[in-house]
Formats: sequence, C-alpha cells, structure tokens
Amino acid sequence: MFVLHLIFAIFAIGPLVGAVMVAGRGIRKSDASGTASAARTAQVYSYISILVIVFGFGLMSSKSPYTGKEVASFGELWIWLSALLWLVAVALTLAIIVPGLKKATELIRGGTDAKAIGPRIAATGGVVALIFVVIVVLMVYQPA
Repeated sequence: MFVLHLIFAIFAIGPLVGAVMVAGRGIRKSDASGTASAARTAQVYSYISILVIVFGFGLMSSKSPYTGKEVASFGELWIWLSALLWLVAVALTLAIIVPGLKKATELIRGGTDAKAIGPRIAATGGVVALIFVVIVVLMVYQPA
C-alpha cells in the first residue's frame, strides 16, 4: 500500500502541481494550445489524485509489519488535515484554475488579450503548490 500511495503521489500530484504552476505562462505568451493543455492536465490529474487518497486510506488502515499495530487513524491531526488540504487544493484547481484556463484559451483563440486572468490563476496555482508542500511536511513529520 505504501508503495502505491507514493507512486500515485509522485505521478499524479507532481504533474498537477507542475501544470498549475506553469499555467500562467501560456496566458502571458498568448499561447492557446499551452493554456488548453494546462487546463486538461490540471483537470485530469486532479481526478487521478483521488487514487492517492484511496491508497493513503488503505495504508492508514493496514497493520505495520514492524509493530503489528494499525499504521494510523483518521482521528490523527496529520491525517485529517492532509485530507482536508488535499480537498481544498483540488477544489481550487477545479473551481478556479481549470475554468480560468479554459476561458483564457477561448479569449486567446478569439484574438482577445487574456492577461487580466493571469494573476488570479498564477496566485491560485501558487496556493495549490504550497498546500501540497504542507501536505508533504505533514506526511513526513506526522505531528500529533
């Protein structure tokens, strides 16, 4: 379970964070294909990141091979806070970043400047990336 949780965390969250961090570049350069690609990537990997949570809960409810005890429980601060932060990050991505990038794509394809949308998307992308950094810190340090 641990290996699957890590694999999905790396290969789902990594591209998601990468897409939201570079999304503003497509808007700045008026690159419709870049903004469309970033929107698609962010949306797809937001949904794929559900598997990180699924395998995380599977890991949490399994027994440690070293102690024989349950690995963790949802009542622990680092578990429920990580799940809540993940939900916030995905919600921000699907509610602000993806629609904003789709709108920017339409504007750029229509010959209109979309740069006014850029700062909101860039700021939200930074917040999403920061949230995932906090989740990694919580996973590593597991505060009580």
